[in-house]
Amino acid sequence: MGCWILNEKLSVLFLLVWLGLNFYLFIDTFHWYEDEDAYIYTRIMLGSTLAWARASATCLNFNCMLILLPVSRNLISFLRGASICCAGALRRQLDKNITFHKTVAYGIAINATIHIVAHLINIERYHTSQSKEAGELRNKLSGLGNSPNESYLNPIRTYETNTTGEVLNTIAGVTGVMITVALILIMTSSTELVRRSCYEVFWYTHHLFVVFFIGLIIHGMGQLVRGQTSQSLLLHNATYCKDHYLEWENATQCPLPQFSGNKPVAWKWVLSPMVLYICERIVRFWRFQQEVVITKVVTHSSGVLELQMKKRGFKMGPGQYIFLQCPSVSQLEWHPFTLTSAPEEDFFSVHIRVVGDWTTALFKAFGAEEKAFKELWMLPRVAVDGPYGSATTDVFHYRVSVYKCCNANTVLVLQKVYFYWICRDPSAFQWFADLLFHLETKMAEKGKNDFLSYHIFLTGWEESQATHIALHYDDKMDVITGLRQKTCYGRPNWDIEFKQLAENHPSNSIGVFFCGPKTLSKILRKTCNSYSSVDPRGVQFHYNKESF
Repeated sequence: MGCWILNEKLSVLFLLVWLGLNFYLFIDTFHWYEDEDAYIYTRIMLGSTLAWARASATCLNFNCMLILLPVSRNLISFLRGASICCAGALRRQLDKNITFHKTVAYGIAINATIHIVAHLINIERYHTSQSKEAGELRNKLSGLGNSPNESYLNPIRTYETNTTGEVLNTIAGVTGVMITVALILIMTSSTELVRRSCYEVFWYTHHLFVVFFIGLIIHGMGQLVRGQTSQSLLLHNATYCKDHYLEWENATQCPLPQFSGNKPVAWKWVLSPMVLYICERIVRFWRFQQEVVITKVVTHSSGVLELQMKKRGFKMGPGQYIFLQCPSVSQLEWHPFTLTSAPEEDFFSVHIRVVGDWTTALFKAFGAEEKAFKELWMLPRVAVDGPYGSATTDVFHYRVSVYKCCNANTVLVLQKVYFYWICRDPSAFQWFADLLFHLETKMAEKGKNDFLSYHIFLTGWEESQATHIALHYDDKMDVITGLRQKTCYGRPNWDIEFKQLAENHPSNSIGVFFCGPKTLSKILRKTCNSYSSVDPRGVQFHYNKESF
């Protein structure tokens, strides 16, 4: 438990601060609408659902203010570069920007649900307040506004009406439906299943956030939630007059109460983040217009497309990633890829594996599917946004680094590292084996054979391959990769691996960097916490996961 707190304390602190602010805003707003004299008559009609609706609306505005910040990539990149305020553990929190984005989205969904349910009850109570069974006071309040110089409290003006039609004739009703539909589509298309099987659906529906925010800003302009005006409160004491409603038209101390709607406030919450995000999109559009020159295209036999590119003013560091767009494939879609070239190269490159519709279309556009040769001038245009920093950019902040990868988009990190690569298809190793062989040779020439310790695990093979592997097991070079270090078969035992790392590097801070599936990420995070020492003089494993 102590090790878990040691490694996760900042994440827990941020979560508690976020939860605390939500609870504070909810409770404070709830008590305001439950206790404020201006809403005595509104509460008589609606009861406590008024406070539930308004408290959830405040939390909804708060979370909508936050939701765009974690996906403002240039803001995150700026904060990452500000080493003074974002050093150490705080920098690792920036790598969890998507996690925070999802957490805030859950907050929006929960508060939106409370808000919708509360207002559905409010609509029904407004409607029943027009019936004779509602009582004289509620009837009296509902009848206000029928005569000149009166202001209404009940937006539903007659009992003989269709509440659905009444609601859809209001700004709040129309925008409420618009916001709800947009939110449902965004949330349902953001599931792991949809993102993995049909990324394009996730991408396009996520852009309904524009509809969501427009609706959010307009939503309160209808001013359906009404309370007694401050001037009316000076003349009409609701605490006293609610018990003498029969005397309102005659008694001087109880003139008819006057009501007004709440002014819209959502725009005050979201204006700054929206301006910031608009600037973000302008920067991205400017980068989209910049020319990218493709210098080389390599089709690897393992179904991986390598693109080598140049762009004026492009400067990269190890572990960074870019967003790539190909207008001939899609005018709107941008996809993230880790940079696989070294910073000292005069080009930058990405390796793209076919995993969906977009990458399949990209393969066809570059002629990789038919392995047809194309002149460089015949290749489709691509646009690049970035580079952006990821968790791996912190690799040089540790004396010992462990990098684990389970896919094709692997970063080549030139430092003393332990490199673990897990794959189920032998062909997936082919494109990267050449790079490792080159590095092996280079390190041997410099007398630094221990500079990089890599461990390759193959988790799937055919029977014919198993026979071939067994026959050549004693060969000097590995039969799968052609490297000096032999491939391991099966999955690594992480307890054994971490125990060995802890013994090899006592009293060290070890950075663990991972790129791969969520299930393995959870295992590695837990293992890092288990093998980190509570004693600050002992070994510490700091877990970092690529997330984009």
